Order: sequence, then C-alpha cells, then structure tokens
Amino acid sequence: MHVSKRSTKDVWVDPDDAPELTKEWFESADVYDGEKLVSRGRPKSETPKKAISLRLDADVLDKFKADGPGWQGRMNEALRKAAGL
Repeated sequence: MHVSKRSTKDVWVDPDDAPELTKEWFESADVYDGEKLVSRGRPKSETPKKAISLRLDADVLDKFKADGPGWQGRMNEALRKAAGL
C-alpha cells in the first residue's frame, strides 16, 4: 500500500523544499492498494437503509425529534416493533 497526497498548494522542485510529512498530511492523503484507490469512510452495509418520502403528523415527528439526535433510528426501531420485526 502506498500513500499519495491529493494535491498540494505549494509547488517545489528542490527536495529540501518539500513539505514536512506531518500526521495531518498522511490523514488527508489518498491511500492506494496497487493501482486501486482505497475508499475511505464507513464500509457499505449488507442491509442498507432506503430513503423514502413519508408524511407524518407533526406531533408524531416532534415526539421523536424531542429526544435529540438519533430520532430517525428510534423511529425505525418503533416501526420495526410495530411491524413485529
């Protein structure tokens, strides 16, 4: 595996002028396995969620949102329970 910088704002010719290879530089670099770019981020789920459009009563939506972040997951769990899943 090798790492390459996506882009650099500074253009340099002399190796003594090369940018310092910091932790931040490596964290923002592209990672390759041979010639293949290794994807970053969350791995793809075996059971991905489906985006839908759903009309709900405002008070139902407000109730789930009132408990803060994660309301969509809690709503999904309530629907699974109601559906017997």
